[in-house]
Amino acid sequence: MYAIVRTGGRQQKVAVGDVIEVDRLAGNKVGDTVELSTLLVVDGDAVTSDPWVLAGVKVRAEVVDHHKGDKIDILKYKNKTGYRKRIGHRQLHTALKITGIDSAAK
Repeated sequence: MYAIVRTGGRQQKVAVGDVIEVDRLAGNKVGDTVELSTLLVVDGDAVTSDPWVLAGVKVRAEVVDHHKGDKIDILKYKNKTGYRKRIGHRQLHTALKITGIDSAAK
């Protein structure tokens, strides 16, 4: 069984036991439980995408870690004007471990 969940404006495919990286969840500490919004649930051959049924489906995850992502280098350059600029960025991430996916009510 797996589900498609939405976190931070992105969609991810998750199953029980998976560890995923999402954008920083600032209000949660390590060990807290989080519920993710579900877009689709696949249970064997049955695919559930009805929003009324998915309103009752809960995908639970546990906060494992808060960390920074890889550094991204941004270089800006304009020819013949002497303009060069270097900027770096490290996105803040939260690692979530999926602990449970409730089955859809039939």
